[in-house]
Amino acid sequence: MNHQQAMAERFEADRSHLRAVAYRLLGSIHDADDAVQATWLKISRHGIADVRNPTGWFTTVTARECLDRLRERKRRGEVFGAEDLVSAAASPASPAADDEVAMAESVGRALLVVLDRLSPAQRVAFVLHDIFAVPFDDIGELLDRSAVAAKKLASRARERLHGDPQPTRRPTAEHLKIAQAFLSASQHGDLAALLEVLAPDVVRHVDRVLVADRVPTELRGAQEFVEESKMFTAVAQGGEVALVDGAAGIVIAPAGQLKSVLRLGIQDGRIHLIDIIGDPDRLAAVDVRLLD
Repeated sequence: MNHQQAMAERFEADRSHLRAVAYRLLGSIHDADDAVQATWLKISRHGIADVRNPTGWFTTVTARECLDRLRERKRRGEVFGAEDLVSAAASPASPAADDEVAMAESVGRALLVVLDRLSPAQRVAFVLHDIFAVPFDDIGELLDRSAVAAKKLASRARERLHGDPQPTRRPTAEHLKIAQAFLSASQHGDLAALLEVLAPDVVRHVDRVLVADRVPTELRGAQEFVEESKMFTAVAQGGEVALVDGAAGIVIAPAGQLKSVLRLGIQDGRIHLIDIIGDPDRLAAVDVRLLD
């Protein structure tokens, strides 16, 4: 076996690890696979004869490739529109789409949503250190910053993910349980379970951008909402409970990309208000955090 073959085999052995790194950094399987392939092309040209830790080096080159792509994405102001949600719900899932959804489920949709709101440097520092245990010295070198600066970036990222460790507002365990019951019932089309968590006079608001003209933006009554929910069972599959503006809520992110957010108004053990947000300006203003 020659040197090139040995290097290729070593890279293939690490490919799944590199794909995991790239996916958490880029939030897309297609982009992650592209980044890993670009990493291989760079490494295959330069070789690894003088590299003591090939896996570490592969990870560094992959992360640098992802960082460049994140910065380019930020410069383009890349956004995902509501039409993506409609088309995804209306058309059969392809094998690639199924793979994307499965990956998002394994990583956590809410995590991907919040990671997408970090700066490129914060995302790289947090993912590499907190998820893959890369030392801050190496992260700092990658980001062209000191280890102390890299540590601060990861710390700021944690604050964005989890919020103040002693917040003034936090949902009760009961509210989180109700939100999860609502989501589960929506995903399974369990109309009886939905009625159990909805107040009889529940009000549902939805941004026009998310629904067809024939669908009213405001709906009143539990029975009316339950009947309407039959149309959105497929959309609910992309949901996950999260902290939304400090309260129990739901993010809809079928492949890890945020499509909409549900603010839930809960009182006396029932949901009284469902505010479904999809307008880009309103979405940008919503504070999404991970559950502890």
